[in-house]
Amino acid sequence: MAFMVKSMVGGQLKNLTGGLGGEEKSESEKSPAEAQGMTREEYEEYQRQLVEEKMERDAQFAQRKAERATFRSHFRDKYRLPKNETDDNQIQLVGGDVELPKELAKMIEQDNEEEEEKNSVIGQLSNIQNLDLDSLKDKASATLEDLKQSAEKCSVM
Repeated sequence: MAFMVKSMVGGQLKNLTGGLGGEEKSESEKSPAEAQGMTREEYEEYQRQLVEEKMERDAQFAQRKAERATFRSHFRDKYRLPKNETDDNQIQLVGGDVELPKELAKMIEQDNEEEEEKNSVIGQLSNIQNLDLDSLKDKASATLEDLKQSAEKCSVM
């Protein structure tokens, strides 16, 4: 609305005055710095800062993507799944040496500990239902004592 009024009244005033007076640049003729109310140097510094901030954000984003790719590749190795080339590419883009965040590293470490416990003999025995390890240990020690006593009594040995 204001634009229409300005264009109608402004054009007629110029015709009446004959174009006398200081000529103002229209908004389309102003430089980007003038349009934002800055000097040229301020505008260039502002643009430089924007570019630097964008580069930092992109680097952080790429780092996070590489960390996630490392995490996925770890589990692919662990469960013997086929490798993914996009994950390998993301890791290489960052520089190839990506460390996992502390939280993810703790998760992997806990997972490895649980798996080691499950793979041990005692871990396998604890998975069997209705098995009391304490009573099993007591029976085993009693059997060993009986064998020692019978071995002492045996004349062949």
